[in-house]
Amino acid sequence: MGFRIAVVGATGNVGREMLNILDEREFPVDELVPLASRRSLGTEVSFGDRTLKCQALEQFDFSKTDICLMSAGGTVSKEWSPKIAAQGAIVIDNSSVWRMDPDVPLIVPEVNADAVAGYRKKGIIANPNCSTAQLVVALKPLHDAAKITRVVVSTYQSVSGAGKDAMDELWNQTKGIYVNQSPEFEGGKFPKQIAFNVIPHIDVFMEDGFTKEEWKMVAETKKILDPKIKLTATCVRVPVFVGHSEAVNIEFENPLSADEARDILREAPGVLVIDKREPGGYVTPVECVGDFATFVSRIREDPTVDNGLVLWCVSDNLRKGAALNAVQIAECLANRGLLKQAA
Repeated sequence: MGFRIAVVGATGNVGREMLNILDEREFPVDELVPLASRRSLGTEVSFGDRTLKCQALEQFDFSKTDICLMSAGGTVSKEWSPKIAAQGAIVIDNSSVWRMDPDVPLIVPEVNADAVAGYRKKGIIANPNCSTAQLVVALKPLHDAAKITRVVVSTYQSVSGAGKDAMDELWNQTKGIYVNQSPEFEGGKFPKQIAFNVIPHIDVFMEDGFTKEEWKMVAETKKILDPKIKLTATCVRVPVFVGHSEAVNIEFENPLSADEARDILREAPGVLVIDKREPGGYVTPVECVGDFATFVSRIREDPTVDNGLVLWCVSDNLRKGAALNAVQIAECLANRGLLKQAA
């Protein structure tokens, strides 16, 4: 016997990936209901070898649902997550709405799985930002070994992080350039041309000059890993369809050599080290797509600071950055016996 699962936003990039991962990881599902807005009512989605039709969120009864995987954006989550939780389902939300709520645990299972028990306060668990998730998976074992004091990270984030329309925009601009058409970007998902370009701007600008995406990485890393860590980020959108990359500079309180870090990361949950000092001896976004792991490459010592390391981190943002992490949270709940309606 398994659990009853609802997926809100099942027709989106992340929602469909959630369905794929639930099947791939053989999560014990007795019943799965895909939910979407009224305009997507009846849209078919795949779950394993089954084809399911989406039902309307507004008309669904969650009283017999164990877990609701929410991937419908912040506006929908802000309105519906408390209502769904009040009916008895545990909501695992992929938006940014609940992440910094002190009564809502922000979870990356490889880092702070024990904190899932905090869902009882509001019935909601938050999924971190996609760029934060892979970062803290790589940082956690190193922090345990030598205590991180400061992190400087530059991200190279794929367009899928901005949704299907953003992926279409990159595709259409790229095709247009190949046939000598001027790329259209005004009124699109990005403020400048994304094809054959990089844009140092994700989310809105804040008063201090950082973007909200950069703020998220700082605030979420502190909440998940350690509030004492100092972190600064520059987040950049790049013309890659799927897969976020990060160049990470880390300073530690205690000495940690590159060889020691490499050995630690090889044993760390959720991490795969591909680090050969030769052409191609590292992982790029193309190679990480469809994989569950956070890949770490190019581990080296930083000679400009005491106790410094530099590394390269790559992960499928639709998986570890969103859908996989949500399913792993559900697994944590099941494994700890925290699901009230578990059979």
